[in-house]
Amino acid sequence: MWRRLTTPQLGVDIAIAAIFFVMFGVLFLRFGAWDFVVLLGLTTALLLRRLAPGLALGVAWVAAIVQMAMQIDPNPADISLFAIVYAAAAYGTSAVRWLALASSLVAPAAITGYIIVTQGISELAMCIQFQYAYCVTYVPDLAGRAVGWFIAFAFAFLLAWTIGQLVRTRIRARVTRAAMLAAEQEVAAEQERTRIARDMHDVVAHSLAVVVAQADGARYAARTDPAAAEEALRTIAATAREALGDVRVLLAQLRYQQEDGPQPTLVDLDHLVEQLRSSGLRIAREDSGEPLPLGSSQQIAVYRIVQESLTNVLRHADVDREVLLRFSWTSHGLELAVVSHLPEVKPRTGMIPIGAPVAGHGIAGMTERAALGGGWLRAGADGDRFVVTAWLPYQPTAPHAPLAPLTEETIR
Repeated sequence: MWRRLTTPQLGVDIAIAAIFFVMFGVLFLRFGAWDFVVLLGLTTALLLRRLAPGLALGVAWVAAIVQMAMQIDPNPADISLFAIVYAAAAYGTSAVRWLALASSLVAPAAITGYIIVTQGISELAMCIQFQYAYCVTYVPDLAGRAVGWFIAFAFAFLLAWTIGQLVRTRIRARVTRAAMLAAEQEVAAEQERTRIARDMHDVVAHSLAVVVAQADGARYAARTDPAAAEEALRTIAATAREALGDVRVLLAQLRYQQEDGPQPTLVDLDHLVEQLRSSGLRIAREDSGEPLPLGSSQQIAVYRIVQESLTNVLRHADVDREVLLRFSWTSHGLELAVVSHLPEVKPRTGMIPIGAPVAGHGIAGMTERAALGGGWLRAGADGDRFVVTAWLPYQPTAPHAPLAPLTEETIR
């Protein structure tokens, strides 16, 4: 029966009901006690129209019945009935919606009958009593007016119900679209997890193979060549730490039954950027800070984010303008940014709003990549630009030198 409303929505409904009660209460100060009861009932129904549409419809019917029973003439306060029928059609349950439709037909009939009984019958009795000449044509004339009243009231109530039904359809379409987008985002994230599982399968398998080989070598060299055994154990420790960092991120989240495939790293960005430049994309590279040794999962995430971002630029952005690819190394991790320019869209009329692009599967996949690597990703329009910003934490993995950054000379 009760719907959940936000605090601003509830405040608006209370304010409207208060204004309605004060305005008509002051306007009709000459009303008696029953007039006040009817006004109070209509105000209550108006207050509950979105919070409890079914209850509001019932209270409105009680107020209308009391108004007709006490022979209170129709007044401007009855206009609230249209708002209540509208709200019942827009926000009520299926049963309440059909009850509102039935009320849109029953109410005009009841109002027409009430007018005939309170005005038409008394005029007819007076006509018969004094034998006026127009008594012969009065009954047909009264019937014609009754039909006109019914059509007018029915049109008003059905119009309110139809508008409510249209609003209901729009609300349901919006909810359905939101659910569809959420489902698509979930599917995209799941597909990205599957792709990452394939990548990490090879990373962990390679690490374990190195550990096993070095352990066998260290076992045989332990007696004859202690220095070689010590070096093998150092390699085992470094490789195991790197594999452990990957497993901590992905264990219990991903499936491992995947096909084999090469694993990209940061050094593979040279070839990626060169490929996209050959496709006509103008890319400017900026680096700041000292590069740090990232783990395998972080390197794959950086590569995939750059790959997806630049591919989206090639497909959706203004390729005639330069794209900025920025790497900012800090003592805690890497901040990556891809800044492109949105194409200029000029509609034929000024009445069609041009909204920001909707996040698609690619952005959901990049977000999942960054999250599984321990970082985050944000993407969205900023004025006439589209900015993708990602941050991946630095995780010490092995005592090797940092990877050298790409430069304009190496790219060209």
